[in-house]
Parts: sequence; structure tokens; C-alpha cells
Amino acid sequence: MELSVFALAIVALAVAILTMGVKIVPQGAEFTVERFGRYTTTLKPGLSLIIPFVDSIGAKLNMMEQVVDVPSQEVITRDNAMVTVDGVVFFQVLDAAKAAYEVTNLNNAILNLTMTNIRTVMGGMDLDELLSQRDKINTQLLRVVDEATESWGVKVTRIEIKDIAPPRDLVDAMARQMKAERDKRAAILEAEGLRQAAILKAEGEKQAQILSAEGRREAAFRDAEAREREAEAEARAVSSVSDAIAKGNVQAVNYFVAQKYVDALKEIASAPNEKLVLMPLEAASVIGALGGVADLAKKAFPGRE
Repeated sequence: MELSVFALAIVALAVAILTMGVKIVPQGAEFTVERFGRYTTTLKPGLSLIIPFVDSIGAKLNMMEQVVDVPSQEVITRDNAMVTVDGVVFFQVLDAAKAAYEVTNLNNAILNLTMTNIRTVMGGMDLDELLSQRDKINTQLLRVVDEATESWGVKVTRIEIKDIAPPRDLVDAMARQMKAERDKRAAILEAEGLRQAAILKAEGEKQAQILSAEGRREAAFRDAEAREREAEAEARAVSSVSDAIAKGNVQAVNYFVAQKYVDALKEIASAPNEKLVLMPLEAASVIGALGGVADLAKKAFPGRE
């Protein structure tokens, strides 16, 4: 009986010792192994064995990308403006041994290193540059912090400045400056619009005057051409009448005298002083006058009708 109990104790002890030597490392983590307090190796994810009582687990490292919030802090810019800045840092442990034994409290070290470099980088910029070049700030911070943490077996993947808050009075001054700038642009645009409108109006008037002058020139040319044609027609008519008279045609004389008579009546009737019209205007009187003229023509050309 005593032998069986002893055997069971031996078996239990063996199982306990074997269990102490079996280590399961979860995915995304790595364990460092120390032998008598000295680092010997790193356990990767999965099942591993160590020597009980000789080896021990030193540090358990999270190998996944991690995030550290950077609390708000005040930064004085190069032009002596005080702003409040906060941000966030993304990093990943690449070497578990360095992360475990090259620095104490890795997250706190990265946080303090980032806050210090935020003051350094942003303190070397003017306020306007600070507010307008956030990508440049992030890039500079990433380069500086990543270089500093390389010896810790850490890769800093991103640093983002979340918020840059100037003081209230400075924000009000910036708002007034922005409003004044916009008012200035609006006034310039309005003046430019008025100038363009005046130019277009003058161009329009110029084109109108040119077109009007061209119209008058065209009309004068056509009037002169019409008078020329009329004179030519009159000359041909006179020539025809003269030829007819020379041939003894009395009707041609009647036509010629009647036409001149009617033209004379037209000019007298259109004169400003209409009281000077003394000649008979009735159609019968005109016909009578034409008949008298015809009689005169017959006397001038006896024996001709």
C-alpha cells in the first residue's frame, strides 16, 4: 500500500514537472526564456518546451501593432504662440529580446519620447506653418521617434497629431484676419467685375457706333447710286423726248411739259410757305393747262398731231 502511494506521488511529480516544462505561446505573442536569470532564447507562437527549474519565462511580449495615446500638452511655437497638442502613436515590437531587456516599460518610454519630440519639432515652426502642415509634422515625428526606438526592437509605424488647439483669443484674431482677407477678396472681385462691365459696355458702344457709321456710309453710297441712276434715266428720257420733238411728235412735247409742270407743282406744294401756291391745283385745271400747252405745241408745229 505504501509503495503504491509513493509511486503515485512520483507519477504526479513527474506530471507536474513535465507540465512546468511545456509552454504554449498564443498567436501574436512571444515569450523570452531565461536560464538562471540570463536570456537564452525566445519562444514563438505554438507549443514549446523548456527545462523546468532551469529555464523560466522572462517576459511576455505582444508582437501585434499597438497604439499609445499621447495626452494633451502645451507647445510654444517659434513665433511665441502657445497651442495645445495631442496625438497617437502606432508601433510594433519586432525583436522581443530587445524590447524586453533594452528598455524598461516600453510603452511609457515610447510615450515620453514622442511627447518630447512633439515639443521639439512643433516648437521649431511658426503657428501658420503648424496649422497648415500637419502631414509634414507627422512625417518628421515618425522619422525621429522611429530612429530612436530602433535599438529597442520596435518599429514605429505611424504618428498622428489629432488636434492642435490655439488659445481662444488667438482663434478670434485668426477669425478676424480670415474675415478681413475674404472681405478684401470680395472687394477686389467686385471691382474687377465693375471694370469688366465698363469695358464690355464701352466695347459695345464702340461696335454700335462703327455699325451705325457703316450703315450711314452704305446708305449714302446707295443714295448716290440711286441719284446717278435717276439722272441717267432722266437724261435718257430727255434724249428720247428731244428725239421725238425733233421728229415732230407733238405728244412727246406734251408729255415733257406735263411732267415738268407736275414736278413744279410738287415742289411748290412742299415749300414751307404754302401761301405762295397760286396755280390751279384741281385736276381739271391741270388738264386744261396741259391742253393749252398742247395747243401751243400744235401752233409751233403746224400740220403735226
